[in-house]
Amino acid sequence: MKRTDKKATFGQQSSKVTQLADNLSQAISKKEFLEGDSLPSINQLSAQYGVSRDTVFKAFLDLRERGLIDSTPGKGYYVTSQVTNVLLLLDQYTPFKEALYNSFVKHLPINYKVDLLFHQYNERLFNTIIRESIGKYNKYIVMNFDNEKFSTALNKINPARLLLLDFGKFEKEKYFYICQDFDESFFQALLALKERMHRYRQIVFLFSKGLKHPQSSKDYFIRFCEEQGFSYEIQENLENLVVRKETAYIAIKQQDVVKVVKQGRLEGLKCGKDFGLLAYNDIPSYEVIDEGITSLSIDWEMMGNEAANFVLNDTPIQKYLPTEVRLRKSL
Repeated sequence: MKRTDKKATFGQQSSKVTQLADNLSQAISKKEFLEGDSLPSINQLSAQYGVSRDTVFKAFLDLRERGLIDSTPGKGYYVTSQVTNVLLLLDQYTPFKEALYNSFVKHLPINYKVDLLFHQYNERLFNTIIRESIGKYNKYIVMNFDNEKFSTALNKINPARLLLLDFGKFEKEKYFYICQDFDESFFQALLALKERMHRYRQIVFLFSKGLKHPQSSKDYFIRFCEEQGFSYEIQENLENLVVRKETAYIAIKQQDVVKVVKQGRLEGLKCGKDFGLLAYNDIPSYEVIDEGITSLSIDWEMMGNEAANFVLNDTPIQKYLPTEVRLRKSL
């Protein structure tokens, strides 16, 4: 029987049961306990971690539900399967990131434990999460905090265990990645809509100050408008947004999509008839808002599927997902 002398530090984020189960899961992941090995008894773990016997028992039930351990009379609890710990570090919550997450975990077996964290585009928080995660995970699936700058903190991770998502306008050839192109692919998607855009006198790109979307998209928007002969505007201050007739709006944030629709209604204008609206990154509600909001989006579920395949099979991948038009009545 093996035993680890490491102590658990129980915090306030989750229950002692969950934290103890995660501690033992991590020990299995690090192969401190191999398949078939007996785990310490409930009494031993209760004394070692300073928790009640009931807490240990419930932690064992949790691990059994995950398919990691089992028990037999006379043998106690033993390891049945190795666990793989995965860090999924995203920038911030959005409905399309939820689609990515759901697709990702759906394709992983029960003995794969995924810790989902968000860095909120905060470089210090990002670096802290990476630093404190080193050695704790078998795979790292990470959205960088910046589209232009590669975080040096990521150099501490074995490139074979790291997959970069979404952002990627930086040198990354020695890494695996699944990214989207916010420049040329955005331009090509707009080209696919040029005939519909010609119904409008002007195109307004809603790009509020402080928006974390890559700034270079503005350059490709300007290129599209000037090459195709459109009158255009990039609007950064949206506090006093006025929705005008015969104008098409491109909105990146979900809140801005809602703002345009609401403001249009206040002014007696109908989306898709009096003005046009194009959203960046598709979400389910865009199918039903005002008979449907046209969007430009990568396939976030596909990104989740590809990321799961990397985790499961160590599949090498260096890929840009295409930006697709999802045409609805708003344009």
